[in-house]
Amino acid sequence: QVQLVESGGGLVQPGGSLRLSCACSGFIFEINSMAWYRQNPGTERESIATISSDETTTYIESVKGRFTIARDNVPEIVYLEMTDLKPDDTGVYYCNLHPPFSEKDWGQGTRVTVSL
Repeated sequence: QVQLVESGGGLVQPGGSLRLSCACSGFIFEINSMAWYRQNPGTERESIATISSDETTTYIESVKGRFTIARDNVPEIVYLEMTDLKPDDTGVYYCNLHPPFSEKDWGQGTRVTVSL
């Protein structure tokens, strides 16, 4: 069973930095693409950064140059390094496979709030 445990969120001022981590288990991690997703109330969960098994990365335009996704295969962790944070980066951040195996396989997420 897919298990995903996100951590590292918090309250940060604009311009600040955070590093999110996601511990993964229950699937063959090293052969799968992973992603970080973000959701705000009333909006769809969106993929903001992806990383393939060969560590090719993609980002949505609004986070390019500020966020970096990375992965370790041992242990099985996905990271999201976030710098120069902006209020629009506020949301609940989730990691998952890309695409997810199932809509049931989401962790609890980690909340990021960017505010003065």
